[in-house]
Amino acid sequence: MNEKSVYILSLGCPKNLVDSEVMSALLSRSGWSVTDRPDRAGTIVVNTCAFILPAKEESVEEILRMAAWKKKGRCRRLVVTGCLPQRYGAELARELPEVDLFLGTGDFPGILAHLERLGEGPRRAPAVHVGTPLYLMDASVPRRVSTAFYGYLKIAEGCSNRCAYCIIPSIRGPFRSRPLDDLVAEADRLAAGGTREIILIAQDTTAWGRDLRGRPTLNGLLKRLCAIEGPRWIRLLYAYPKNITDELLATMAAEDKICRYLDIPVQHIDDKVLKAMNRKGTSAFLRKKIDEIRRAVPGIALRTSLIVGYPGETEDAFERLLRFVEEARFESLGVFTYSPEEGTKAAEMPGQVPAPEKRRRQALVMEAQAAIADEIGLARIGAVEDVLIEGRTGRKDFPWRGRTRFQAPEIDGITYVRGAALAPGGIVRCRITDAALYDLYAEKADD
Repeated sequence: MNEKSVYILSLGCPKNLVDSEVMSALLSRSGWSVTDRPDRAGTIVVNTCAFILPAKEESVEEILRMAAWKKKGRCRRLVVTGCLPQRYGAELARELPEVDLFLGTGDFPGILAHLERLGEGPRRAPAVHVGTPLYLMDASVPRRVSTAFYGYLKIAEGCSNRCAYCIIPSIRGPFRSRPLDDLVAEADRLAAGGTREIILIAQDTTAWGRDLRGRPTLNGLLKRLCAIEGPRWIRLLYAYPKNITDELLATMAAEDKICRYLDIPVQHIDDKVLKAMNRKGTSAFLRKKIDEIRRAVPGIALRTSLIVGYPGETEDAFERLLRFVEEARFESLGVFTYSPEEGTKAAEMPGQVPAPEKRRRQALVMEAQAAIADEIGLARIGAVEDVLIEGRTGRKDFPWRGRTRFQAPEIDGITYVRGAALAPGGIVRCRITDAALYDLYAEKADD
């Protein structure tokens, strides 16, 4: 067994994935071999999520699953990084003695030095290094990009919105933007590595630049990124409605590289619930903003996320949310049942909704959205769209899989393509021939 072999399991959001890619590159650059199999690793790293209860449960389950390799003698060291240790620190070390090292969200860049110290002597208890979460990566930090043909560009870190239900500011610290030139430098590096689609991510991408000298704007950053040769698509995730400006929409409409796609987390539509959540904007504002977006960028695909069962969400408030989903007709939508998180204001609020009722409301929203998505998919039949080919499917009828401009990786559907000798990484004009909820079927269009 090569003791300097490492397997990194990344859980949670794309922002976490970037952190995992940084750790992978830092270790690889120092002579470690990175493997995609835990049974071949002398060290296993689990980069965790702790946003809500299901994410915490998944993180703990995966830590225990990876710990089994230590019991079998195939792994000498188990490392847990990211949001879970940042949130629970020493408490987590007491509960999970199988782990050798815990690193917080601001401590993971020092993983190499921490691993070297672990090897200096016998371990009596897990080592815990959880400091103030103020780390902000820059373009000089290496990354071992793990995604095929697309790459995430983390334009900022942390969050200062202070939504009443959210623990992220405590885990990731206040919002802080990376400088424009630094982001362009990293985007250049992604392009040189063959990235075809650059996806901008942050806790709130539309807040980028507000804390920088001169207050640069997101649309200014997008224009700089559009000038980079190589990438064909640029996509925006996590765009808060309050900060979506007319200038940003004009840039999206004018620049062909920018996908006509926006992920806008609305969370709810009832004014009392929005106020209790400490969300910026009212029901009237959100409806107006959605109309403005669709008028300014014709054909745009909108995705949103919602929370049901929030404390004080009455049946009438939920019905308003359900009607909003039916009226707004988002192209895609995720809905979460409210999770009471310790350390948040919402966890102490009266009017907590029983778990079975939360699940019932979630099912009703997803049922309504499924019908909408099915109608939208069927309406696309016959249209010709660009499809980024990502690989083979193993199927004879549709041997290729890819995505259109209105399908973000991992969170939206995929497009199955019929055609011979298509090249992964290529962007091909395809005619949509069928639809199945969020997935599409297509064939290469005649030139």
